[in-house]
Amino acid sequence: MAYEAGQIESKYYKIWEERGHFETDANADIANGKSFCIMMPPPNVTGVLHIGHALTFTLQDIMTRYKRMDGFKTLWQPGLDHAGIATQNVVEKQLLAQGIKKEELGREKFLERVWEWKEKSGGQIVYQMRRLGISPAWSRERFTMDEGLKNAVREAFCNLYEAGLIVRGNYMVNWCTHDGALSDVEVEHKANKGKLYHLRYYFENSKDYIVVATTRPETYFGDTAVMVNPNDERYKDLIGKFVELPLLGRKIKIIADEHVDMSFGTGCVKVTPAHDTNDYEVGNRHNLEFITIFDEKGILNEHCGEFKGLERLEARDEIIKKLESKGFVEKIEDYENQVGYCYRCKNVVEPYISKQWFVKSKIAKDAIERVNKGQSEFYPSHWINSFNAWMRELKDWCISRQLWWGHQIPVFYCECGHEWADRCEKPSKCPKCGGDKFTQDPDVLDTWFSSGLWPISTLGWGNGDALKNSKWSPSDLKEFYPNSMLITGFDILFFWVARMMFQSSQAVGELPFKDIYLHALVKDKDGKKMSKSSGNVVDPLEKIDEFSADILRFTLTMLCVQGRDIRMSDEAMVISRNFTNKIYNASRFLLMNASSFANLEQSEIKTPLGTYLLSRFNACVAEVRKNIDEYRFNDAASAIYRFLWNEFCDWGIELSKADKSAVAELGSIFKESMKLLHPFMPFISEHLWHEMSGTSLESGAKSVMIMRYPVAGGQNESIEKLFNLVIESIVSIRRAKAVVDLGNAKIAKAFLRSNTDLSEFSHFIKLLAKCENVEFISEIKSGCVRDVSENLESFIELAGIDTAPILKRLNAQKTKLEKEVAKLGAMLSNEKFVANAPADVLATNKEALQIAASKLEKVNNEIESLENI
Repeated sequence: MAYEAGQIESKYYKIWEERGHFETDANADIANGKSFCIMMPPPNVTGVLHIGHALTFTLQDIMTRYKRMDGFKTLWQPGLDHAGIATQNVVEKQLLAQGIKKEELGREKFLERVWEWKEKSGGQIVYQMRRLGISPAWSRERFTMDEGLKNAVREAFCNLYEAGLIVRGNYMVNWCTHDGALSDVEVEHKANKGKLYHLRYYFENSKDYIVVATTRPETYFGDTAVMVNPNDERYKDLIGKFVELPLLGRKIKIIADEHVDMSFGTGCVKVTPAHDTNDYEVGNRHNLEFITIFDEKGILNEHCGEFKGLERLEARDEIIKKLESKGFVEKIEDYENQVGYCYRCKNVVEPYISKQWFVKSKIAKDAIERVNKGQSEFYPSHWINSFNAWMRELKDWCISRQLWWGHQIPVFYCECGHEWADRCEKPSKCPKCGGDKFTQDPDVLDTWFSSGLWPISTLGWGNGDALKNSKWSPSDLKEFYPNSMLITGFDILFFWVARMMFQSSQAVGELPFKDIYLHALVKDKDGKKMSKSSGNVVDPLEKIDEFSADILRFTLTMLCVQGRDIRMSDEAMVISRNFTNKIYNASRFLLMNASSFANLEQSEIKTPLGTYLLSRFNACVAEVRKNIDEYRFNDAASAIYRFLWNEFCDWGIELSKADKSAVAELGSIFKESMKLLHPFMPFISEHLWHEMSGTSLESGAKSVMIMRYPVAGGQNESIEKLFNLVIESIVSIRRAKAVVDLGNAKIAKAFLRSNTDLSEFSHFIKLLAKCENVEFISEIKSGCVRDVSENLESFIELAGIDTAPILKRLNAQKTKLEKEVAKLGAMLSNEKFVANAPADVLATNKEALQIAASKLEKVNNEIESLENI
């Protein structure tokens, strides 16, 4: 009967969840008194899981299952993020498709629509996570806007407000005319092929002018100065003079500032303090006027003369057309620069002065100090450099957003003039005058403010007495904080990880994570970033349907090398599928020889073959544990793959055909290896363990996921040495047979010359090398084809074998290989080629030369062996 992955996965997952195996007390009977906690990066409620999510959740599940099976009281905290901007955009578009604007509904009704959509979308994401086979504590699922987390957000805001770390004021911010204020990390900078406009600014009552260059001519209405470098000899005489703005005639002064790059454009630049980040600083230094020329929607205002009412980008061509007609344009050039775009709606972001709420940058000081004292460790370690660089350059963080969906800022304004932050969602009176004539700030908090509290808010922090009537236990924070580790993609180090570090450190005086593992990006097989426009996006559910959850998980893990991008391909998935077929077929063979296998203690394994495979299994267990503990997930998966495929299946199963008494022991070892495999491939490992045990998960048998994870026993070096020689003997005889074209044929006799007595194991050698007899000799045997390996030699008699055609074939191979070696050698000896060839081409050619030379040496040895007979 074939293994039906789809049926097994849906059936087993339901059983695991119904039995509470994902919860913190699931493994109580093997508990070791220690706790393990890991936080799920909460996916945005807006979308569907992508392959990057699948990698993150797979690695987190490996750690969770491993720790759970190791006896740790384990909490993998699941949840979803409300994703303020993205979610509001989605629901607004849905309403607009029906001809409804959110303003027509009003805030309360609009939020009702968003909650309805959240329930639908969030359910789909959770379904996808379950399909992947992950095991978080679903009963404790959190949402960044559920009641408990709302309490935590208000508590954190009020604490920071009262400490003077949250302030409100007019700042230059990143402004999206669709989504409002954005933090620096929410702006994506991309290369833009635009224009550089050279504009003439005439002196008052003169035909003379200076030329300024700009990429944003529509902002010139807000110019309050022209700036030159004080060291620029071309313009020293002009400093302090006035020019008039084109079309408007408003006079502005020529000032000097070393900020000016003399090589840019003409060396004269316009200064628009209200609409350029650098000009904002210049304006403050020189006490310039700040003139805002468009509103929050990007609509030009009265400062723009006849262009009032136009959208700022749409107005650009009209403005240039008018300037050209009046002789104010010197020239227009093609120009490539970096332009900021809103990370959600892709609108061009504008520097804009707006009254917003900010978290002061000094909040990061404590977290930086703690990280650099080693209280948190990054994997790979180089990420600490990026963390430090960003945190030390941190600017005040704009946390207010002009949205309806999100945590409304808990600040209230009374008619009496009093402003206060309140932990109560709906305060009844003003704490100063006692009146009830007050309003709440209409803005909501940046999504990352609530996400930054995730490691503590999900454990009940900020809820006080409310914990008594909640799903939380008052001991959760003490038991699971700091979290044991975090696993996430490096691309949200600054969006999310850094914010959790400084917010949690500020709130509880301790960093949220001991270890932080940042994995690389999942790219396509050619190393290209996945995107819808490129058509190379991999849908995890499609791959699960095509292959299985186990295969997708194992493939991602095998490819996940610390610090390297992951190249995802169907070819890699096929390798993992072949692996599942291999272990499934191994179980079929074992079950052909016994109906079930006992859980043998290591001391009960007695046969030489069983002892050998147990020793190799123990070596594998030690390697797997070490690699998981060091977060070298690919190395851990590779160790299991090598043991099960090469040592157990290719050799152990085949050798057991010569010693049926070892099969029961092999079955016991195979079952233990399924426990070892379980965190990586939970479904097939569970299935095969029960099949091999003669039990059924459906009938109430205990799940592998709450059994003890294998612990490495001792290795038997002497038995390993003997079996290594047995395997070397088989391989050597096979090679000798292949030389004389008898590769798969059974022969009468082979001779072995070794310093170790292998006669006790001749039955293994005879069966697998296909020899009726093996004779052990002490001298070189003449009249034979000879194979020399590292520790022994094998011989096959040539009586009755015509060697002429064999030598002809070998000499033809020799000629071909000699030409290949000469060609590659000449290429790599050519200094010009070596100096100019790409590094990957040189590496490929060097490897090809090495392989060809090795093959040539082998062919020469085979020819010599035949010619000397």
